[in-house]
Amino acid sequence: MSDRPDLKNNLDGAAFQSYYYLKEELVQFCRQEGLQSTGGKADLTQRIAYYLNTGEKLVNKPKSKVSTDIGNITEETIIERDFICSEKHRAFFRQKIGNGFSFNVLFQNWLKSNAGKTYRDAIAAYHQILADKKNKKTEIGKQFEYNTYIRDFFAHNDGKSLDDAIKCWKYKKGLQGHNRYEKFDLTAL
Repeated sequence: MSDRPDLKNNLDGAAFQSYYYLKEELVQFCRQEGLQSTGGKADLTQRIAYYLNTGEKLVNKPKSKVSTDIGNITEETIIERDFICSEKHRAFFRQKIGNGFSFNVLFQNWLKSNAGKTYRDAIAAYHQILADKKNKKTEIGKQFEYNTYIRDFFAHNDGKSLDDAIKCWKYKKGLQGHNRYEKFDLTAL
């Protein structure tokens, strides 16, 4: 059984952060309490913890989008500052890389941190990122705890089913503390 407390405004911020809540639960709480309900799970968690600890509403100001008209893109074009993944960029990369191209997170991060390099460099980086992904385990973002848990469950439990993994995940997220897989979680089966 779960000892996870309901998400209410009388909950302590530290207690709140020691349990797992779905993003939908966080959004619902924010709306109920008049807090800003947009952003990723990490943003919502930070906003709610601050509210529970201080009683004050933390307002994140939306980032203004920088509109940059880059004209025609060639392989020699310099990657601009404040790079934004646009349809123009997507069309360029699809033409050079192929229809399988997509703006994966690693490539987006590379583009945003390599202003001043050329689009030829970007094409080479994209191919390198794909090669690296094939050769090693990729890092799953912190906000995707479920995905990380399921991957780690199967890495330690050959022959177990997805249903088993999900039962263990549901058990784990009801406990206080971290949500990483541990052998002890098998007690849920």
